Amino acid sequence: MEPLRIDIWSDIACPWCWVGKRRLEQALEKFAHAEAVEVEWHAFELDPWAPKKRHDGLTYAARLGKKYGTSAEQAELMIQRMTDAAAKDGITMRFDRAQPGNTFDAHRLLHHASRCGKQNALKERLFKAYLEDGDSLGDASTLAKLASDVGIDVDEAAAVLASDTHANEVRADERQAASLGISGVPFFVFDRRYAVSGAQPADAVLEVLDKVWSEREGNGETDAPLAEGAACGPDGC
Repeated sequence: MEPLRIDIWSDIACPWCWVGKRRLEQALEKFAHAEAVEVEWHAFELDPWAPKKRHDGLTYAARLGKKYGTSAEQAELMIQRMTDAAAKDGITMRFDRAQPGNTFDAHRLLHHASRCGKQNALKERLFKAYLEDGDSLGDASTLAKLASDVGIDVDEAAAVLASDTHANEVRADERQAASLGISGVPFFVFDRRYAVSGAQPADAVLEVLDKVWSEREGNGETDAPLAEGAACGPDGC
């Protein structure tokens, strides 16, 4: 039987994408056929027009408040809610350290990591680097170092970043996202048939996995509707 494929569209700058990844992992720990699952990450840029590094001098909270037209106090509450939700899944988020910038090169590097069998490991490393450690993902040398942390040759990573390698693959991911009507991430497609939008609870993800597997075994049609969960889109999280 072919692997049960899970295609996931996400952005490293998306806090709910990290939470969604962790909840998927929690579901897979309980899934009886986890060894048959194959995960592939796809690019989605929340802010494709962002510069490699922002130099506006604003704190994350101030930038968030400016973007949504809220007060600094309201922005801080939004950040705290996100931080508290992540902590329940064992994730530490430090928005006070975040260095927003363009993630296109990081997505190109993730495509390279896929060819090295290191995509999932690099995805995790990039989430931690951006959302906890405060690393700048618009900096090529930083990205190459992060790739080396998961066993990718640092010179290979640097060569990818110095070129336009995998740019076409990133754009293809984004075109496919548009064709699927994806407006927010994370967005999961199970076995190329069932879509789940947002960071669902682990138990809900496990239910979808079980239903998809049941259908694969010929146990009738399953009812796995499109579900909505917490997500980030171009207009916010």
